[in-house]
Amino acid sequence: MLTARRRVVATAAAVVGTTLLLASCGDSDSGSSDGKTLKLWHYEAPNSAMGMAWDAAIKEFEKTHPGVEVKFEEKGFEQIQKTAPMVLNSDDAPDLMEYNKGNATAGHLSKQGLLTDLSAEATARGWDKKIGAGVRTTSQYDAEGVMGSGKWYGIPNYAEYTMVFYNKDLFQKHGIAEPKTFDELTAAMDAFVDKGVTPLANAGAEYVAQQYLYQLALSKADRSWVDSYQLYKGRPDFHDAAWTYGAETFADWVEKGYLSKKSTGTKAEDAGVSFIQGKSPILFSGSWWYGRFTEESTFDWGTFLWPGSDLTLGSGGNLWVVPKGSENKELAYDFIDITMSEKIQNILGNNGGVPVAADPAAIKDPQSKALIADFNALSERDGLAFYPDWPAPGFYDVLVSETQKLITGSAEPDAYLDAVEAAYDKGVQDR
Repeated sequence: MLTARRRVVATAAAVVGTTLLLASCGDSDSGSSDGKTLKLWHYEAPNSAMGMAWDAAIKEFEKTHPGVEVKFEEKGFEQIQKTAPMVLNSDDAPDLMEYNKGNATAGHLSKQGLLTDLSAEATARGWDKKIGAGVRTTSQYDAEGVMGSGKWYGIPNYAEYTMVFYNKDLFQKHGIAEPKTFDELTAAMDAFVDKGVTPLANAGAEYVAQQYLYQLALSKADRSWVDSYQLYKGRPDFHDAAWTYGAETFADWVEKGYLSKKSTGTKAEDAGVSFIQGKSPILFSGSWWYGRFTEESTFDWGTFLWPGSDLTLGSGGNLWVVPKGSENKELAYDFIDITMSEKIQNILGNNGGVPVAADPAAIKDPQSKALIADFNALSERDGLAFYPDWPAPGFYDVLVSETQKLITGSAEPDAYLDAVEAAYDKGVQDR
């Protein structure tokens, strides 16, 4: 989330400061190599589909590994995103951790030699057979850290994608029809503005705002455009029709009141809570919210894929990576294997996640079935376009700051595109 994932990931947990992360690295029991401790980090909220599945996996692991303790530490997404290279280059790295996928993150770490090559384990344990081609893209990285080929440096055991979440009760209260097309979506947003309601939940300080803009650009793009931008198969033109449409339309939406000018300092958690509390009728974001919205929302809500676009943000989920300095790699491999088991995959699928190896007949929840069906539709049309911050290390922060300028009106779309192009070129050159 991001990148890009980050897909950048929203969690219910407070994001702990970098100083706390560094302090945790000094724990006297970290790096234990006695085969009796698995030090695990992840940043999924306890009530998210992934959080519930990983909790079940910890219980299963300890049941099948008598005498072995899982020392789990919950981290914030931004916390790991900013400090992972430094932490993993120390003696205090965890044995297993969740990390964001893409060239700027997992690819960057693999190029630096900070991650363990999992290729042999992926083959021996059959993970490569369970993970489909579209999801596999973010698992493998070449010698330059570019995704899509090469060695396996991470294992995603779920998938993710973005969608439009909408509050059916608010639409009904204001007499606004539920949109089915892009024109109907913009008409609905106009109607909300007329009634004094800001239609879109937004977070200018984190990934949400840049993902709105990227989705607008994707609606005018194709697969070759994505490959040029994400996989360096050609040089992207940041003033082409797609990027120009994305930047100009985003700025126009701010002027029209679809997005609040006060949202420059808000974070993803704020956007999600605004939707949960019934304040914002629409949020465009990822499937990582699905389980939380199911549990915490008190109104009727639904989802649909971004209308009028074959492409949307999405990929395999965040990766389990084994740091090069892990002292208990075999235990880490065993834990990954458990998360890939049908039992844990079914838990994931029945709680609003998008599993990669579940038994379809075991998914009983209707909303979960719809979520998985939409993902399958995207996969079948090769519609996963990754996340805007993935191409280069540090690009996420640039996209945050430059998109904030569009929200405040301190930069015009053309200047935004110039700044993004310059940062992209430098980031790709320096990566």
